[in-house]
Amino acid sequence: MERRELDPNVTYPEQLQDAVSGPVVLINQFNVDPEEAENLLEAWADDAAFMKEQPGFISTQLHRGTAGSSVFVNVAVWESAAALGAAFRSPEFQKRVAHYPASTVAAPHVFEKVAVAGICVA
Repeated sequence: MERRELDPNVTYPEQLQDAVSGPVVLINQFNVDPEEAENLLEAWADDAAFMKEQPGFISTQLHRGTAGSSVFVNVAVWESAAALGAAFRSPEFQKRVAHYPASTVAAPHVFEKVAVAGICVA
């Protein structure tokens, strides 16, 4: 699997070291060749089952583009970037990453809620 950064100024590994207070949201976009989409689903289900058992995990939801798209987006909530980082760096998780189809390109990025007056709360 290839990994690319969503933000050229802040890398995913840097984000996993950040001491954000409160929950964080991992948004990970996956692009895969259409003929390997089912293999991606199998690999993602395996790594999601592992992550679900890790300290600090709150929830996850996988989304797929419509109209036959082979673009997927995982939205996962964690208690902290540190908890996500510990799970991501674990040897058990790294073994699972090897099971993704060769054409997979992942673009993970960590977010926190932003308050916008009259629209949304942090």
